[in-house]
Amino acid sequence: MASSAAAAAATDRAALVKAFDETRTGVRGLVESGVSAVPNIFRHPDPYASVPLAPAGVSIPVVDLSLPAPLAAEAAAGAARHWGFFYLVNHHALVPPGFTDGLLAAVRAFNELPAAERAAHYGRSVDGGVSYSSNVDLYRSGAASWRDTIQVVLGPSRPDAERIPAACRAEVVGWDAHATAVARAVMALLCEGLGLRGATLEEASCLEGKLMVCHYYPVCPEPERTMGIVPHTDPGVLTVLAQDGVGGLQVKHTNEDGESYWVDAKPVPGALVINVGDLLQIMSNDKYKSVEHRVVMNSHEEARVSSAIFYNPGKRGDSVFYGPLPDLISSGNPPKYRNFTMSEFLGAFFKRDLASKALIEHFKI
Repeated sequence: MASSAAAAAATDRAALVKAFDETRTGVRGLVESGVSAVPNIFRHPDPYASVPLAPAGVSIPVVDLSLPAPLAAEAAAGAARHWGFFYLVNHHALVPPGFTDGLLAAVRAFNELPAAERAAHYGRSVDGGVSYSSNVDLYRSGAASWRDTIQVVLGPSRPDAERIPAACRAEVVGWDAHATAVARAVMALLCEGLGLRGATLEEASCLEGKLMVCHYYPVCPEPERTMGIVPHTDPGVLTVLAQDGVGGLQVKHTNEDGESYWVDAKPVPGALVINVGDLLQIMSNDKYKSVEHRVVMNSHEEARVSSAIFYNPGKRGDSVFYGPLPDLISSGNPPKYRNFTMSEFLGAFFKRDLASKALIEHFKI
């Protein structure tokens, strides 16, 4: 009887998910329709009950690009070792002042177009390297999250720019170049922090595989019942994030006493947020760490907007292998992970839940 009830519930959920998706207007469309409660497909059981919030005053570290290179490298390496996240400030030589504000405003403008105009772009196929939909894992997850997303594959193959919504096309294309300059500088600092040549990660093609996601988190009528993004780690090498002033990103941190808590990565004017991905934890042989993070629903009366670019190796042939960087391996520091191709890595990622750290465990020796 219990199994029959579970099967019926799964069938009902599948029908509700399909009906929501076929509106082609995303979560923003629910808000426009005037919903006063979070629909069941978006409800998460006790989404904020597991780990406490950090004590007042705890914050992710800051790395200042205006410091002399050795000091900036030391700061970046320390943040990557102990936190996996940091704010990057004084990057104006790489990003024109105000550019990220313009990017986020353009993404907001697209998401707040009339429903019929957004619906013309809606779909799950990444045709031409571009898609706009709600929840990339909508049909696989146990509970959907309260967000809509423009996704653009920027490399190794270039996207069809004409498929990027016109409301944010110029800004998305421009951000690719500026964010990659930031990623190049940060990767150099992180290499130097490991005692490696600054170009080591770039020479391993880690700037060539690029996926951009522009998330829009509408105002939510019951913020305690759902999430913007569930706890997860990023699978790639490095993430460069621009976020608006609304806030909602939280990072899980474990202190020296073994206590874990969620730390608000509050918006800092002019700062980008950088985080280590699973691949960099592997390539650094656990010197740097990829940590869980999430987006919580906020009580603001304004939607949250963010834009992240995930950097991954672009060389993906069956004869190209990744794993701990050879120059880090010695008799005193043996490899903790086996080598693998990007095809195997990506296959393992897509077979697992977005929120699972088992991806790294899969490649441990």
